[in-house]
Amino acid sequence: MIYELREYTASPGRLPKLQARFREHTLKLFEKHGMTNVGYWTNSVGGSSDQLVYMLAFPDEGARAKSWAAFQADPEWQKVRSESEADGVPLTHHIVNRLMTPTDYSPLK
Repeated sequence: MIYELREYTASPGRLPKLQARFREHTLKLFEKHGMTNVGYWTNSVGGSSDQLVYMLAFPDEGARAKSWAAFQADPEWQKVRSESEADGVPLTHHIVNRLMTPTDYSPLK
């Protein structure tokens, strides 16, 4: 199993819209394309108040690549993204992405 940790920094004032898009659409679309939703967080202490941090799980890097390609090509995702950014302002302005493999002693495998 591999884990993907993603940190989205929202465009100014756009975090509520970003969270609504995830809540109402993105999680379901991730599952549709074989991505396992592990968790979603915002910062309470430390970090930035305009960030959404989340983790996905995949059996391996090949499955991850296939899932992301299918998600990006999904007409439903393209419509949702377009509608959520119809005013011409993207919901995010910076994304940090990490692929992580659990250690042999990690409780989360």
